[in-house]
Amino acid sequence: QVQLVESGGGLVQAGGSLRLSCAASSRTFSSLATGWFRQAPGKERDFVATISRSGSSTYYADSVKGRFTISRDNAKNTMYLRMNSLKAEDTAVYYCAAAQGSGLYTQASSYDYWGQGTQVTVSS
Repeated sequence: QVQLVESGGGLVQAGGSLRLSCAASSRTFSSLATGWFRQAPGKERDFVATISRSGSSTYYADSVKGRFTISRDNAKNTMYLRMNSLKAEDTAVYYCAAAQGSGLYTQASSYDYWGQGTQVTVSS
């Protein structure tokens, strides 16, 4: 079983930046593909970004491409999401997720483990 804990959310003005972290409990973190999703009130959970096990490959939703950067440090069992040029529409609960696989996964159903979420609020 893998436990994921997000941190780093908060309130920020439009145009500002935040960095989210996702700490994993498992030493097998390096064998897991990971990703970020977000869910705004009244909406479905949407894909944000994903990164391969080694960190060499990434993929982003069009809505965040060029503004967000996903990365991971397998030595620290931690994944990150750097968010720049934040917009009001980025406001959501952000979830990290891990999948037992070697690819890049954009569907929530592909993930086996989920964190509890961290709130990001962008004021306009």
